Amino acid sequence: MSEFPDKAVIAGVDGMASSLTAVRWAAVEAHRRRVELWLVHAFDKDSLEYPQPLPTRDELADMARMRGQRLLRQAREVAREAEPSVEVQLILRYEKPAQALLAMSEDAGLLVLGPEEIRPLGRMLVGSVSIGLAAHAKCPVAVVRPRVAEEQPPSEGAVVVGIDGSRTSEAALALAFEEASWRRAPLVAVHTWDHAFLSALFEEARWTLDAREIEERESEVLAERLAGWQEKYPDVAVERVVVRGRPADELLRHADRAQLLVVGSRGRGGVAGMLLGSTSRHLLSYALCPVIVARSPEEESRERDRPASASIVHKGG
Repeated sequence: MSEFPDKAVIAGVDGMASSLTAVRWAAVEAHRRRVELWLVHAFDKDSLEYPQPLPTRDELADMARMRGQRLLRQAREVAREAEPSVEVQLILRYEKPAQALLAMSEDAGLLVLGPEEIRPLGRMLVGSVSIGLAAHAKCPVAVVRPRVAEEQPPSEGAVVVGIDGSRTSEAALALAFEEASWRRAPLVAVHTWDHAFLSALFEEARWTLDAREIEERESEVLAERLAGWQEKYPDVAVERVVVRGRPADELLRHADRAQLLVVGSRGRGGVAGMLLGSTSRHLLSYALCPVIVARSPEEESRERDRPASASIVHKGG
């Protein structure tokens, strides 16, 4: 049974080419999950101002509404080219885009975004909107980069997941197994360790830190964490990777050959109160493949009291 049943995939539409890349990916993802695809465009009427008497604010709002409807229709065509059978809803909201997507995430199984900018070397610039949504959304958030030269990873690659024993990494593990099963792809579970502080203490005491023993223990812990999920998803082939190093570096190395990377919003070593950890931020900016940021049920429940805003829904026919 799915861990994330019956909830739509949402993709933001803003007129940028990167958002259409996200729409294509979201359409295929919605088809895999057998759920609807909701395409969302939003603008804040109250922020529309022009120093001259004409056009008026109401006229500007009409212009923005017509533009939004046009962008949504264009995005629907892109989605249906990617996956003809997907059911699409077009949703136009009169509020700030980040607020609209945040409010709608409560009813979503996944929120899909394009990067706000692409750097010259093809790496993504993940701005405040994406970071804020990844930190506060009430569902997992995917950031999908456009194709850049030969940097795009193979579509038949593995699903990679980072595991550190935290609650958010457990949520990432659940989602990663689900994604691997949907995609009929192998799963690579990456666990890193680097007891730098412990090594320093041992060095001062002139003791020897047995790295091999630590790695064997970490491997046993990883195997225990994966055992239940492997029983639940016998169709998913799993590769366990235990390595000494920084989580971001090792996950990026595996992500370059992956079709998807799944991580928790904040790891075990994260700063208390930080809603999106440094590793997740780094991976969102530098991973070649799409990245999904998963959040623990406790994190999602803390966001449930955010108020929703009014919207106009146009169902795709």
